[in-house]
Amino acid sequence: MSTSVATKRRTATGAVSPAVPLGVVRSSGGAADSREDVYAELCAALFSGFPRRDQRLKAEQYLHGLLTAQGRKSIRNIAAQIGGPAAEQSLHHFVSSSTWDWQPMRAALARYLERNSCPQAWVVRPMPIPKAGEHSVGVDRRFDPERGQVFHGQQAFGVWFASDELSVPVNWRLFLPDPWVNDRTRRDRAEVPQEAGEETLEECAVAAALDTARWSDVTRKPVLLDIRGGAGRAALTRLAGAGVPVVARINPGSRLAIADRSLPGFGAGPLSAVQILESLKGLRRPVSWVDTVAGARTSRTSLATAVRVALPSPGGERMRPLVLLGEWDDPRRAPARVWISDLTGSPVGSLVRITKLARRVERDFAEVGEGAGLRDFVGRSFRGWHRHITLASAAHAATVMAGGWDAAYGTGYGAGRSAS
Repeated sequence: MSTSVATKRRTATGAVSPAVPLGVVRSSGGAADSREDVYAELCAALFSGFPRRDQRLKAEQYLHGLLTAQGRKSIRNIAAQIGGPAAEQSLHHFVSSSTWDWQPMRAALARYLERNSCPQAWVVRPMPIPKAGEHSVGVDRRFDPERGQVFHGQQAFGVWFASDELSVPVNWRLFLPDPWVNDRTRRDRAEVPQEAGEETLEECAVAAALDTARWSDVTRKPVLLDIRGGAGRAALTRLAGAGVPVVARINPGSRLAIADRSLPGFGAGPLSAVQILESLKGLRRPVSWVDTVAGARTSRTSLATAVRVALPSPGGERMRPLVLLGEWDDPRRAPARVWISDLTGSPVGSLVRITKLARRVERDFAEVGEGAGLRDFVGRSFRGWHRHITLASAAHAATVMAGGWDAAYGTGYGAGRSAS
């Protein structure tokens, strides 16, 4: 990325600029040039691994269509931006039937973000994808805890590189419920790879983070995830075994043992997280953090405390030291959010600020990711879903790194560009 664009992103307010008609952008200065720079640099960073020129061309076409197509980012709508029925057949083959591996492109996107932004954490976010039909890979009836309702569709987990200013999904894992794991006919029809096996939703979320940690030349950051719905011990153990630091939201009723000898309750055995925090709420301190989600940088303050704890060990083995973090919205009530982390040397303020990155991801998903097509793949295959969402992640990155995008971008695909 050029220095001017990178500097703009590092000093941004956190808001994604609204779309502006291209003619206005060109007449007002260099914003369009900056967007062209971001687009060109993303294409170079992500698509240079393709061995053939025609593959690089199709990848650029697909990304261009994701950025400019109106409505749902289906292959048909994307193709309408660049050439109609012939292009539709070509792009469908490129996404659904080709043999290219999406993992190198995701790793390249991660490295691009590390060079041009300052990720502070990896946020693992669930993404429910409502579907009407029965044949899309992984589709099933499931409960969405965020909406509190059952829906019919797919469930995926994205790993987002997040900072106060922006967030971008770089890796994905699609959850496969039991019917899709054990039904050979379904697996073959959707081209589910042999290594995809049974796992819980929590295991799927953790695996997405661990897959990301295996990429070379990518700096590991604290993983922020929600393990309120499953077996937290297993998740923490897997991440610790891979050397991946974690900040995990847990249920207030999770059982923990106070590990600080100087605190009341030490040696009392397992207590619920909320019991521990309520008994020590006299240790709460105001913590400042910057809210960028509302569209402007706003200084806010929370009441929080951190307590050294350990997971109860039924086998008698040595308990791993952890820190329990509680945050209060109302000092007269129970803590609103409860987290556990192995970052035992981090100040409470630093931990609270890491947890706030989940809000950044939620905003960017709603305001950018939806429009970039993260939930819009209409095909049925496992490989097609992964290739589409990888390119949609690149479209999301182009939008946030350039400060916004416009459907009128460009006068036509390929103007003044080469796929070489």
